[in-house]
Amino acid sequence: MALGLEVILIFVGALFLTGIAVYFISVYNGLVRLRNNIKKSWGNINVLLKQRSDELPKLISSVKGYMKHERETLSVLTKARTDFLKAKTMSEKAEADGLISGALKTIFAVAENYPNLKANENFKQLQERISGLENELADRREFYNDSVNNFNIRIESFPDMFVARMMSLKPQEMFKVSDGDTKDVDVKFD
Repeated sequence: MALGLEVILIFVGALFLTGIAVYFISVYNGLVRLRNNIKKSWGNINVLLKQRSDELPKLISSVKGYMKHERETLSVLTKARTDFLKAKTMSEKAEADGLISGALKTIFAVAENYPNLKANENFKQLQERISGLENELADRREFYNDSVNNFNIRIESFPDMFVARMMSLKPQEMFKVSDGDTKDVDVKFD
C-alpha cells in the first residue's frame, strides 16, 4: 500500500512540475510575442514616416514658386525632414515627426490663400498622398501605443511579472505627441 501512495505522490508531483513548466513557457512565449509586436508596429510607423519623408521634397518644390514669402515654413519642413533622416532613436524620430506634421498643417492652411496652388494638379495629388499618409500614421501610432500598453500591463501583472523580471523586460515608452502638435496652427497672411 505504501508503494502505491509513493507512486501517486510522484505522479502528482511530476504533474504539478509539468503544469508549472507549461505555464512558464506560455507566459514566456506571450511576452516574446508582445515584445515583437511592439517592434513590428514601430517598424510599420517607420515605413510610413520614410514614405512621407520621400514625398516632402516633391511637395516643397511644387509649393516654392507660389509661397515665396513663406520661406520660414518651408525651411522648418526641410530641417524637420533632415532631422528625421538623421534620427536614430524612437524619441528623435517622434520629435522630427511632430515638426513635420506641424509644418504640413501650416503649408496646407497657407495653400488656401493661393488659388493657383490649390488648383495645381501636382500639389493636389501630393496633398492627398501626404494627408493619406498622415491618417495611416495616426492609425499605426494608435496600434503601437496599444501594443506598448498591453506589454506594460502584462509585465507588471502578477504572476507574469516574475517571468518578465527573469527576461529583464522593462516597460516601453508610448509614442507621445509633442506639445507643438496639440496647438492650433497659426497662419498669418501679411
